[in-house]
Amino acid sequence: MKYIRRFFRHIREGFVGVKRHFGMAFSAASAVTITLLLVGVFGVFAINMAFLTQEIEQSISLVALIDYDVEDMGRITAMKTQIEKLEEVDHVIYRTKDEEFDFYNQEYPEMVEFSELYRENNPFHDAFMIYVIDGTNMETVKNKVASMSGISSVQDGGSNTYTLINILHTTRNAGGILILALVGLAIYLIYNTIKITIATRKDEIWIMRNVGAKNSYIRAPFLVEGIIIGIFGSILPIGLIIYAYYELFEMTGGVLGGVITLVPIMPFIVYIGAALLVIGIFVGFMGSYISVCKYLRLTR
Repeated sequence: MKYIRRFFRHIREGFVGVKRHFGMAFSAASAVTITLLLVGVFGVFAINMAFLTQEIEQSISLVALIDYDVEDMGRITAMKTQIEKLEEVDHVIYRTKDEEFDFYNQEYPEMVEFSELYRENNPFHDAFMIYVIDGTNMETVKNKVASMSGISSVQDGGSNTYTLINILHTTRNAGGILILALVGLAIYLIYNTIKITIATRKDEIWIMRNVGAKNSYIRAPFLVEGIIIGIFGSILPIGLIIYAYYELFEMTGGVLGGVITLVPIMPFIVYIGAALLVIGIFVGFMGSYISVCKYLRLTR
């Protein structure tokens, strides 16, 4: 019961501290709000880039052409199984040379009349359509498959395919790094605000120390204040990001510019809202923790 009473006392003192130093708390919450807005915007961008990258990677495949002299279905099945066992491979589709011929006609309908002249002596190969888990592993898979017995060659779409995948991955990673930088900035801003708050309450801290209060007891209300600041600072960004994304999705029909498919609204907006709230709490807690621990260590 003692610990429960102490827990609620710390929470009450945290709210009292925010109320007494409302100006500084509001300033810190405002800084968190601006930072989390940026985090939210770049987070939505980075997640949609990851979604786009995944979609593109799922639509890109390697085409492994089977040697003409490989006709036994048992061997072809064994080759398909061998490729599927590669850790970088998601799945493999086998297509006969007749299916390859029909696919060519669908891709180039203007050539059908000419290409049909060659149907009887079909020049196409039987082939495996190989889909990888991660587009950055395409070249690795290509080299492994090309070295297999019974494979004539492996087509990968050329250097432009790798360039596109690398650009998408670089953009996504840059977004993640920027988000981490913004979170660090928010922690620093709260750290400075709590540091000023602590400095104005040094007499109160000195009295608590003289009556035997432990550092953990002195520290707790400041941590609660930081969490409260983080929560209040996250409310506006959560509302704005959810509203803006919902409106963007409805306005574009989920396809931005007719090219980029957006992540479906649900449960995405729930996840992004929860993530911003957690980041706000984490930022407030860490900013307060670093500040108060540093002060208590210096004044020991």
